[in-house]
Amino acid sequence: MMKYLQKLGKALMLPVAALPVAGILMGVGYLLAPGVMGVPGAETAGAAYTAGFLLVKAGGALIDNMAWLFAIGAAVGLADDHDGTAGLAGLVAFLMIQQLLSPAVVATVRGMDADAQAAWLLTAEGIAFSKIAGNCFIGILSAIIGGSMYNKFKGTRLPDWLAFFSGKRCVAIMTALVSILTSIVLLFVWPIIFDGLVALGNGVASLGGIGAGIYAFLNRLLIPTGLHHALNNVFWFDTIGLGDLSHFWAGDVMGQNGANWSVGMYMSGFFPCMMFGIPGAALAMIKTAKNKKAAIGLVVSAAICAFVCGVTEPFEFGFMFLCFPLYVVYAALYGIFAIVVYYVNFRAGFCFSAGATDLVFSASLPAAANTWMIIPLGIAAFVIFYAVFYFAITKFNLKTPGREDDVESDGSAAISSGDDKYAAIAAGVLAAVGGKENVKNYDFCATRLRFEVVDSSKVDEAACKAAGAVGVIRPTAETAQVIIGTQVQAVYDELKKLA
Repeated sequence: MMKYLQKLGKALMLPVAALPVAGILMGVGYLLAPGVMGVPGAETAGAAYTAGFLLVKAGGALIDNMAWLFAIGAAVGLADDHDGTAGLAGLVAFLMIQQLLSPAVVATVRGMDADAQAAWLLTAEGIAFSKIAGNCFIGILSAIIGGSMYNKFKGTRLPDWLAFFSGKRCVAIMTALVSILTSIVLLFVWPIIFDGLVALGNGVASLGGIGAGIYAFLNRLLIPTGLHHALNNVFWFDTIGLGDLSHFWAGDVMGQNGANWSVGMYMSGFFPCMMFGIPGAALAMIKTAKNKKAAIGLVVSAAICAFVCGVTEPFEFGFMFLCFPLYVVYAALYGIFAIVVYYVNFRAGFCFSAGATDLVFSASLPAAANTWMIIPLGIAAFVIFYAVFYFAITKFNLKTPGREDDVESDGSAAISSGDDKYAAIAAGVLAAVGGKENVKNYDFCATRLRFEVVDSSKVDEAACKAAGAVGVIRPTAETAQVIIGTQVQAVYDELKKLA
């Protein structure tokens, strides 16, 4: 089960990768045309306004249709060979479930007349079904159906008289049948699921800044399992009406379009932690390392990556399994800063993650507030993360990168050993996981190469690090994930030539 959840988490990164371009387009658009936001006295005509208006609408096309991106993109990510047929199957499932569970269809199935339907739509159950259209949860469920049906039926062979529907053509048919059955189940189950999500969201939202801190803490704590994606869908997208990211980039503020919370509060706390806290923690790791060259090779590039674009996996996976108690403290620091930024009224948003890039492009949006405070907040985060990590590492002799008893490599041997650094890393990693004869299947996500191996005892973590990897995690006895960083696709492309 955990293996599948991690696969789903990886698949969700494919549609999420479409969000940065939306953030850039909308950030520039709002900067050119503040009148689109309804700023008093701002121009609502002219070339700049027209250009900004078009950019805002272009970016909004993605933000407003995230459920479609999840249904198609995550289905492709879940397919064993990432075939586009799975994306089509995900779309089939999404369209059918969305239609069959629409309020009008549900009311008709239940035999309601117009007056009864109008009254029913005001009930908790009616509201639940009214949220089916464009719901990200339904989009992800559709991706699971589409991807699963593709993997199961892509090789189906039918009798000659039905041969036209064999293979991949069978996938859409089976997806449609399963989607109908799923819709029947959801007809009874969806109101319960929706009520549960609403209770979770409202419970945390009612706590104000404390709730934002709880959310930020759980977000980081769940990363090793991949379940943070499910949590994010409750708070960032309009799954239950609490869509912090969606409302932020739509140009809303508190009190607009149903936003009864301080828009941006579930994203703002990540900025000082990712941009400045991680570099502070990285410096503490270097200062306390036995092998400083190894620590520098492993954490400096990860810290730069976190600052610029908010990609934190290379840093987090570099120590979360070496010393998980420190990772819990790390997650708690996120929660504390989320509370602090809420009460000092620092507001910023992101489309991808809380790095400098998203901060710059979100600063012109209506919900953004006091973005200049990233400087004092960032300095505080750097100092606090550094002090906490330095104290914990030295006090409890924690095995952070560069402090492992057997660490010898600086993590850059393969990078400097050949004309093509990615080919060298790929060759080194392949050898370190036991060679191609030990690899049953391999894939990649945002920062990791994922291997399904025959014999996990042949996976040499030290050799992986010597090849240029950040580290290795083993979710199950038959899988290994090699942390590469943001250049993972370049390494994966070279790996395909070898495996």
